[in-house]
Amino acid sequence: MKLYDYQLAPNPRRVRIFLAEKGITVPTVQVDLRASEQFTPEFRAINPEPALMGVGAQDRAIVADWHHRIERQGFWAVGDAFRNTAPGLKGRALPGPDDYEQISALAERGRARTARFFKMLDRHLAGRQFVASDRYTIADIMALVTVNFAARINLAIPEGCSHLRRWHETVSARPSATA
Repeated sequence: MKLYDYQLAPNPRRVRIFLAEKGITVPTVQVDLRASEQFTPEFRAINPEPALMGVGAQDRAIVADWHHRIERQGFWAVGDAFRNTAPGLKGRALPGPDDYEQISALAERGRARTARFFKMLDRHLAGRQFVASDRYTIADIMALVTVNFAARINLAIPEGCSHLRRWHETVSARPSATA
């Protein structure tokens, strides 16, 4: 791991603070954003293909939108159902230091939201190879993790979701899916 940093930028500062709080040290390389060093061929070569966040401004925006949509509509729904049903989380339904009892109505709602998410994603994948772009992106990764996480609440891709099933079989066959 390596941190590409610019002392005046807020996002790298958040990372520096986080790492310092955790007592983690990683090699750091300063990037001069004022001199547009991040746009040089040498710097761009650091982040090789494939461009998992999208290619070009519009593609990146679409990928980011789908990534967030999947997280909000799918992953959080599965998480709600899981945290409110898993025996190992009894009395710990929310992350953090405080104890919260599981609420069965939240679990049921999470399962219903997950089922709706599957149907929405199935409709979207009709005629598409990937979720957000003409290539595999972080949106596909988020969707794959979400669909697989749903198995923990005993929800599988519904029989009628043939587009979602086709997509899932294809992306699950990628070598990275076994990581």
